[in-house]
Amino acid sequence: MTAFDKLLEVVAHLRAPAGCPWDREQTNESLVPKLLEEAYEVAHAVRDRDDANLREELGDVLLLVLMHSQIASERSDFAIEQIIEELTAKLIRRHPHVFGKHTADDAGAVVKLWDSVKREEKRDQQRHYLDGVAAALPALMRAQKIQKKAAHVNFDWTHHADVIGKVDEELAETKEAIARQNEKEIAEEIGDLFFAAVNLARKQKLDAETLLQSATDKFVRRFNALEDELRAQGRQLGDQDLAELDAIWNAQKARARRL
Repeated sequence: MTAFDKLLEVVAHLRAPAGCPWDREQTNESLVPKLLEEAYEVAHAVRDRDDANLREELGDVLLLVLMHSQIASERSDFAIEQIIEELTAKLIRRHPHVFGKHTADDAGAVVKLWDSVKREEKRDQQRHYLDGVAAALPALMRAQKIQKKAAHVNFDWTHHADVIGKVDEELAETKEAIARQNEKEIAEEIGDLFFAAVNLARKQKLDAETLLQSATDKFVRRFNALEDELRAQGRQLGDQDLAELDAIWNAQKARARRL
C-alpha cells in the first residue's frame, strides 16, 4: 500500500460510522472556510520561507482536498481517481508545447498558449472572456488576474509611464471627489485608485496581494516597536497625541534606514 493509499484509507475511516464525529458532520459547504484558511497559511509559510511549516500546511490543504473528494464519493458524484484523471488530461491538453507540436520559447508564450487552449475548451460554457476569473477571489488577487487575462488579448499598456500616469490620474480624481465631499464618487475613485495600483504592481512583475501583506507586516512590526518603546518608559498606548506618536514612529524609521 502506498502512502497516498494509506491516507485515502484514513480519511475514509474518519468519515465512517465508527470514525470521528466532527469529520462525519462535515459537508463540502462547511469545509470551504477551512480550505481558504489553509490556503492562506500555505501562502504565509511561502512568504516566510519556512519549509517545515510549508510542508505541514500543504498537508492540511491535501487533507481538505481529500475530505471534499470523500464527501462527494459518498454521494456517488465523483471520486479522487476522477479528479486525478481529469487533472492529468488537462495538464497534457494545456501543454501542447510539451506534449504536442506547438512551441513556446518563454513563460509569456506559455501563458498565452494556455489561455488560448482554455478559451477553446470553455467556448460553449462562458458568455464572456473574463467570466473564467472567479468573482469569489480576494479583491487584489481578482483584480490582478483580470488584468493579466485582458493583457493576454493585448488589452494592456506597453509603456510603464502610461501605467504610472493612470495611477496619478486616479489619485487626482480621488482628491477632486474628496474636495466635492461626494461619498459615492469618493468610494468609486478610491476603488479605481486601488485597481490602478494593482496594475502598476503587475507591470512590475510583482504580486499585489504579497506586496500589501508585506506592507501590513512592516506596519505591524513598527507599531509593535512603538508600543515596546512606550512600555520601556512605563507608559501605554492611548495616552499620547498623534504628534508624539509620529515623532517616535519617524525616529524608528530613521534608525531602521541606518541599519
